[in-house]
This record gives sequence, C-alpha cells and structure tokens, in this order.
Amino acid sequence: MAKKRILFLGETYRADAITWMNGLKEFGDFEIVTWELKKSSVGVSRLRRLFELFLTFFKIKKMTQSYKADMVIAERTTSYGFLAALTGIRPVAIAQQGITDLWPHHSPLYPFKKMLQDYAFKKADLIHAWGKVMSDHMEKSKVDMTKVMELPKGINLENFTFSETQNLKSIEAVVTRSLEPEYKHEVILKAFAEIKKKNIPFTLRIIGGGSMMKSLQKLAIDLDIQDQVIFKGRTPNTRVAELLQKSNFYISMPTTEGVSASLFEAMACGCFPIVTDLPGNRSWINNHENGILIPNGNDKILAQEIIEAFERDIWRKAVVERNRKFVEENANYIINMKKIAAAYHELITLKSKAN
Repeated sequence: MAKKRILFLGETYRADAITWMNGLKEFGDFEIVTWELKKSSVGVSRLRRLFELFLTFFKIKKMTQSYKADMVIAERTTSYGFLAALTGIRPVAIAQQGITDLWPHHSPLYPFKKMLQDYAFKKADLIHAWGKVMSDHMEKSKVDMTKVMELPKGINLENFTFSETQNLKSIEAVVTRSLEPEYKHEVILKAFAEIKKKNIPFTLRIIGGGSMMKSLQKLAIDLDIQDQVIFKGRTPNTRVAELLQKSNFYISMPTTEGVSASLFEAMACGCFPIVTDLPGNRSWINNHENGILIPNGNDKILAQEIIEAFERDIWRKAVVERNRKFVEENANYIINMKKIAAAYHELITLKSKAN
C-alpha cells in the first residue's frame, strides 16, 4: 500500500517543524512534501510580508495540484494555516503558535489577521493546541473545541538526556531562542553584567541566529562581558542537546509566547529554568517550585534570581530531577507523536469515505 502523503506548509528550518514532520514519518509512515514562502530580506515589514502572502493566494490552487497530497498541515493560523484552508486539500490540520499569531494587539493589521485566523479555524478539520494557553485562546475565539487537540509534540528523550550539572562552581547558562527582538536577549545580557559586578563566575552561551546578532554582540562588549558570552549561531539540534547537558541554567525572556519546545528540552537535560512570567510558561512552571518566573523585561530581578538559585545547589538538584520526570510523563515525543499520527490517519480515512 502506498504511503499517505502530507503537504506541510511552514518554515522547514525551525526545530518545531522538523520535530513535527519527523514524528509523522517515523510513527505514521507518512511521506512529507513541503512548501514555504520565499525568505524575505532582513527588515521587511509585516505589511510587505502580508502582501507577499496575498500574491500567493492567486497561485495556491495551481501550486497544490502538483503535490497530490492526502492531507495538508500548517503552522501559524494567520499565514500558512490560512493558505492550507485555501488549498482545497482535505483534511486540514493547523497549529496555532500562540499569542504571537495575533501580535501585536495594537497593530493596524490586527483586524485583518484576526479575519485570516477565524477563516483558518473554521475550515480546519483538526486544530493543534500545543498547550493549555492555546486552548484557552481558541475557546475565547469561539472555536469549535471538538476540533482541538491539546497535546505538545514532545521532545525526543533519547537525544535530550539528563545530565547532573548542579554542583558546578560557576553559572553555566544557555539561551536557545532566535536572535530576534521579541526574545529580549538584551535583558539577559544586562542581567549577566550585574552578575559580573558580584564577581560570580559565569559563561553564557547564546544559541541561534537572527537579525539582532551584531547589535547583541556590540552590547556584550559595551557591558564588558564579551569574554564570558559565547554566540554559537545556528546550531544542529544534536549539538544543542550537548550544550544543554553542559549547562546548569536555561534562560528565556520573550515578550510573548505560546509553548516552547526548548523549555522541555532544557528541563529534560537538567537545566534549571528561569523564564518570563507569561501564560504559556505558567502552564509548566510554578514559580520557585520547579523554576522561576521573571516579570517581563526586568533584568535586575533576573540577575538577583539567578544568583539566589545558583547559591541553592541542593534545592536546584531536587528541582531538575523532578523536572526530568515531569517531561517524561507529559512531553514524550514517542508517545505524543504516535497519538498525533493516529489522529491524522483517522481523519484521512473519514474524508476518503465521505468522498
């Protein structure tokens, strides 16, 4: 029997997308074909990006005819999710990335993006909520909740193995978010400048690429912490796991967030998580119980909390051990992707019978 074919619409270089597609191949025996918008130059406005999306509307039917897919899946409800709904391929599964799908709220494009999202929600046969914060948003948006599957993709626990690093004599911190403005790396750099003033030894490894690379490197020099900060650039996921296993702290300070697989990866590897106090993070982190939540943009509090947590190594050891067990129970890639793949096969079967 020929493999069922899925068309994936989205940015194929992203770790989340790779996890999604690989899981479907491995546990659903699907063949995956991909399509994504051409990369825009750095600094292209959101309006220009939406214009590019609009031009794609006119060729979407022709584009999809050549793929002969049994199903289409897409990330981000306001762009690829909307395009998936237009392809004419059924069934359609879309994933809401979180609050960032409709962001910022004060944007003049917000009503237009909301219209695209509502259409995608209406036409989708299955809507992924990678966490509760996404389900809550959908419920407020009057989405048919019978179509919603609340389940993270999970992470490969064979790759992201636990490492005991809580007895290190220095702060070995890692950041794995893209170097884009919304991830607020400057807050982290300023916090570590405060830590340096206390004469506490540290190394800060920043993994990932992005438009902010040069400005952040300059900021590190201006703060006189360039010798302790290592910019790793884009890094293969296997290497990310190795760097997490060498670290005792995971830091993430975005301004808005859905559910981050990188948080699960860090928790699985034994990093103590310190993240922004946001709804998505609150779903997984209880402040001062299994990690620390930081008020948005507050580098002084971030520095203070890192120092205090570093000094409590026995407590941190107990926390990271519990976190590993939590990830095994709630974000196991093998278990969760088997469920997702089975749901897709069921949808395809139901649609074929209906036709």
